Amino acid sequence: TTSGDAVELVEESLDVNLLNNAVRLRIQGCPFLPGGVHLCEVQSHLVVLLITGQTVHRLLLPHPARMYRSELITESQMQSVFTDIGKINFRDPSNYYVIPSVPGLASNSVASAAWLSSEGEALFALPSASGGIFVLKLPPHDAPGTVSVVELKQSSVMQRFLTGWMPTAIRGDCGPSDLPISLSVHCLDHDAFLFALCQDHKLRMWSYKDQMCLMVADLLEFMPVSRDLRLAAGTGHRLRLAFSQSLGLYLGVYMHAPKRGQFCVFQLVSTESNRYSLDHISSLFSSQETLVDFALTSAEIWALWHNEENQTVVKYINFEQNVAGQWNQVFVQPLPEEEVTVRHDQDPRETYLEYLFLPGRFTNAAIQKALQIFSQGTERHMDLTWDELKKEVTLAVESEFQGSVTEYECSPEEFWQLQVEFWSKFYACCLQYQEALSRPLALHLNPYTSMVCLLKKGSLSFLVPCSLVDHLYLLSNEHLLTEDDAAIFDDLEMSRDVVCLVQCLRLIGESISLEMAFIMEMACSRLQPPEKAAEQILEDLIANDTENVMEDIHSKLQEIRNPIHAIGVLIREMDYETDVDMERAHHLNMRMNLTQLYGSGTAVNVVCWGVCKIATIRFLICRDLLILQQLLLRLGDPMVLGGGQLFQSQQDLLHRTSPLLLSYYLIRWASQCLASDVPVDTLESNLQHLSVLELADTTALTPHKLVSSPQTIVELFFQEVARKHIISRLFLQPNTSLAETSLNWPHLITAIVADFLPLLWPSNPGFLFPECLMGSCQYTQLQEYIRLLQPWCHVNMGSCCFMMGRCYLVMGEGHKALDCFCQAASEVGREEFLDRLIQPEEGEMVSTPRLQYYNKVLRLLDMVGLPELVIQLATLAIMESADDWRSQATLRTCIFKHHLDLGHNSEAYVALTQNPDPSRQLDCLRQLVVVLCERSQLQDLVEFPYVNLHNEVVGIIESHARAVDLMTHNYYELLYAFHIYRHNYRKAGTVMFEYGMRLGREVRTLRGLQKQGNCFLAAINCLRLIRPEYAWIVQPASGAVYERPGASPKRSHDGECTAVPSTCQIEILELEDLERECVLARIRLTLVQHDLSAAAVAGNSTPEETVALLVRAGLFDTAVTLCQTFKLPLTPIFEGLTFKCIKLQLGGEAAQAEAWDWLAANQLSALVTTKESSATDEAWRLLSSYLERYPSQNSLYHRCVINKLLAHGIPLPNWLINSYKRVDAAELLRLYLNYDLLEEAVDLVLEYVDAVLGKGHQYFGIEFPLSATAPMVWLPYTAIDQLLQALRESTANHYNVMLYQKLHDKMEDYQQKVSVATRDRLYRR
Repeated sequence: TTSGDAVELVEESLDVNLLNNAVRLRIQGCPFLPGGVHLCEVQSHLVVLLITGQTVHRLLLPHPARMYRSELITESQMQSVFTDIGKINFRDPSNYYVIPSVPGLASNSVASAAWLSSEGEALFALPSASGGIFVLKLPPHDAPGTVSVVELKQSSVMQRFLTGWMPTAIRGDCGPSDLPISLSVHCLDHDAFLFALCQDHKLRMWSYKDQMCLMVADLLEFMPVSRDLRLAAGTGHRLRLAFSQSLGLYLGVYMHAPKRGQFCVFQLVSTESNRYSLDHISSLFSSQETLVDFALTSAEIWALWHNEENQTVVKYINFEQNVAGQWNQVFVQPLPEEEVTVRHDQDPRETYLEYLFLPGRFTNAAIQKALQIFSQGTERHMDLTWDELKKEVTLAVESEFQGSVTEYECSPEEFWQLQVEFWSKFYACCLQYQEALSRPLALHLNPYTSMVCLLKKGSLSFLVPCSLVDHLYLLSNEHLLTEDDAAIFDDLEMSRDVVCLVQCLRLIGESISLEMAFIMEMACSRLQPPEKAAEQILEDLIANDTENVMEDIHSKLQEIRNPIHAIGVLIREMDYETDVDMERAHHLNMRMNLTQLYGSGTAVNVVCWGVCKIATIRFLICRDLLILQQLLLRLGDPMVLGGGQLFQSQQDLLHRTSPLLLSYYLIRWASQCLASDVPVDTLESNLQHLSVLELADTTALTPHKLVSSPQTIVELFFQEVARKHIISRLFLQPNTSLAETSLNWPHLITAIVADFLPLLWPSNPGFLFPECLMGSCQYTQLQEYIRLLQPWCHVNMGSCCFMMGRCYLVMGEGHKALDCFCQAASEVGREEFLDRLIQPEEGEMVSTPRLQYYNKVLRLLDMVGLPELVIQLATLAIMESADDWRSQATLRTCIFKHHLDLGHNSEAYVALTQNPDPSRQLDCLRQLVVVLCERSQLQDLVEFPYVNLHNEVVGIIESHARAVDLMTHNYYELLYAFHIYRHNYRKAGTVMFEYGMRLGREVRTLRGLQKQGNCFLAAINCLRLIRPEYAWIVQPASGAVYERPGASPKRSHDGECTAVPSTCQIEILELEDLERECVLARIRLTLVQHDLSAAAVAGNSTPEETVALLVRAGLFDTAVTLCQTFKLPLTPIFEGLTFKCIKLQLGGEAAQAEAWDWLAANQLSALVTTKESSATDEAWRLLSSYLERYPSQNSLYHRCVINKLLAHGIPLPNWLINSYKRVDAAELLRLYLNYDLLEEAVDLVLEYVDAVLGKGHQYFGIEFPLSATAPMVWLPYTAIDQLLQALRESTANHYNVMLYQKLHDKMEDYQQKVSVATRDRLYRR
């Protein structure tokens, strides 16, 4: 569009959404000529040729086909050809030229033409100031050259008039009457024909190449002419060309005359020797309206007028077939109502907002401009989304309103009145801008696709073919009944009947007031029967019939031969119900032209508004038809009803019309219902739900950011789902007529709308529309859709219930959702959507359809996190699965799981016991045990009766007890409680003993040993509760032998599986054994309490190892107790204590201080208080007391102590020598000899001999010394001999020699006394 020195260029595509597709160019001080924008297409470029009053310009834009290299396009957006327009150098001398002053542009003509030659030159034809035409030629854009100007002047030519050929010489310059007022060009291979319609009503044809006029035709020859017209300058004439490969070149001329106009259509005819003439095809007269623009094809004229009321009128005519010369009306979108009716029970703000923002009523631009003016230009409102705009409008009007209310108090009526006043003021503002923006400026006709568009200031309108029924209803009576139009059907009588019927409907429609129309709207919205509403409207019509409309209708009805049949035909024409579901879409794996066909927002908008328009008109037709049927019923005249037609068939038709009306109401509602903007997280959660239902592939899910113009749910459906279905049906199916044809707009748009309506039709088996709404998260809209549908539509009832359930689920109303899901179950197996829902997965167990349905819903409820509802539904499903134990097992498992999750332990247990599948039952049991343990609900776990499951429970708890960490889980204690609760004490004892053993093995800490002691005590307690003969348990096997389910096999070093030992010896433990183990455990604990570092080794040590550890720690009393319990020798204790005495004797102060710790742990005999006692003294005293307290056979302990001392070179204390002399002097002598202590040995022998002889015999434990009357005595002669021998051998030492002599003498003396005693004894005997 051009306005002054600015031009607005907009690129529109029906296939893809274009980015940066609008540009505004301004050439300062150079106003554009009207129609001075010409677009030419070459292989690599689009060339825009611009003509202003002073200059001509050439713009080179990239060709859309070159915008993407890839042929396959998957995106829904691409860059417009204007994207890089900012990079163009508009001042490039090769692409613009200033119009020269000679010959100069004619000031009183706005005609122009521009074209590209076959060589790529840009040519501009302009009216010359001196009359005639001059042509500016710019050289090709990619070749150097200069601009040339050629003026076309007339020379001699053969002119053909209708009377025949006559030669005329025309010389000299053109007069101003010859000034071109409309120019058109027809390009040939190497030439161009220029057609000029001049002020003198003549048409001149020029050859640019030859620069000569080839033809002049006086057009007044073809119209009724008055003298005034011939003398007046023809300023309003228009010229258009249309070329067809088969028919040649057509010229359409509009001859303007005051109060009338005429179209003439000619065909250019060429004869031999380059002579041309016009063949008159048709003359068509038009009404008195002002012509804005017209377009010509090889068969039709399309014209755009403004009438006296300044309203837009568009008409077309087929000039070849229309004998009567009657124009066809195009029903243009009317402007919104001038006033909005607000009832007193309505809120003005809500009513006006609803009316303003109803899709398709006002454009975003109109509301934004009105807002700008209304808020007095304080803010700039640019690029607001529909919702943002709504908020801004509300704020602006409310703030104006608040500012004007000066009174603190006003009555509700005054308040309401003020609101209406301000809102109507804003509404008037919007209406004004809407009117300005929707004013058509020109017609655009695409010759290749036969598409006709209206170019408006703010938008582009597409003309879409109207269906026959709608055409008849919309057409006014004066245009209706010509013979051609009446022959609608093959049967002429039937055609007349239908036309008369539609006329009756029009009469009814025209007499219905707004209040009456509102009755039907409310009935449909409130789900009341439309028949009742129609009856009420009829009564109102009869009551208010001031213009005798009823009589007119009655007389019209008399003309209908068979009303029942005619109504049936009309209903059939409007019904889109199909018997079978439309085949689901093929994958459109094709080139750009099909995958993207009609995929842009513009195309979606056109298709959906086409559907909305049809639904709106047909709703009115059905409404009027219902009223007419009620009238027929009321009349009840057999003559009117066509020869006694049955009342029943009339009722049937009534009941067929009612669903039709409601179907169109629903489609109209959906076409005006806005889609919601969905957040990404909602989309993602919806996608998860759909993946559970395995429906995720039905729609391509993308977050819809609704910018500038809002999207309705029908547009959403067409864009996401329906378009692919329809295109694949039209183009990919065999025997399809459209596949062979070009993309003819009227045929294709009609076919698409005709295929789209069945997809939206509520009573068809296909369920794609609600499915798409669900997939796109339009839950509120889906709920309203189903609400409007459910009372009267009995198709897909189950699917609707399921969808409603999904909506409730998302809204957080779970119980309502469950009711809906249960209702839907009855329709499973009967509806396509539900059948698709229950298709089993690969490897899934196939059960009955209803069970599969329940399974899907259970999964959905589970994902949403509604366990109570899962339990309810699963319980319901169990009733269905009476004969299918596998399904029962699955459902019982499901019930168990959710009861358990909810903490309903008893119910979970009941569900578990009712499970018919033993393996699942065992799984549930295992889960019950683990979960209740984790929750510490052990009382429930222990107290359940476990009928027929006792061993399984024990096995599960045992396997868990043996498999998990002992300190974090208390499965052994649970098992102990389990057995105690059932009075099974031996098993309880076994469990605690095993627990204790494992604690010692695996938990080598102080806490572990404390627990171990308690375990053994508990085990002892258990056995003491049993009769003695049964008080025994089986020794538990060591940990490695337990067969744990799922454990990996043990392997040897070469990788082979080691053989499991087939038999293992059973060991019986009695009470005494347990008591011993308990003692050992207690002693280990004592040890670890004294020395924590010992915990790592003490935990599982044997009694012998424990003794060693105790000795090392200095706990000698405890060690003695352990040795006595397990009947072990005390030797290690004496050795250890002796060693500690030695260390103390040799150690320093630190050793002394440390010693008190372990000395304190042992029970010492009464302390000596007479003198200060050291740790060393106390240690020796402890040793001495032990030797006294624990006598041994053959003085074993003395010997080991002395051995230890002598081994370390420590002199023997006197008390030890004295005590050992009393016990075993001979052994002491041998020890002295072993360690080479000769002097001590000699002293000992001398004392020993004296004792035997009676001197100090009590010190050597000799009761009776040597005498003839006493028992026999003896000496260790072998040892004494060894001593003597040793002394004899060491003669080098003088001292040893003395010792030897002394001992030798003593022995000699002893021998003599022995001899005497022996003799005396023998003598006495």
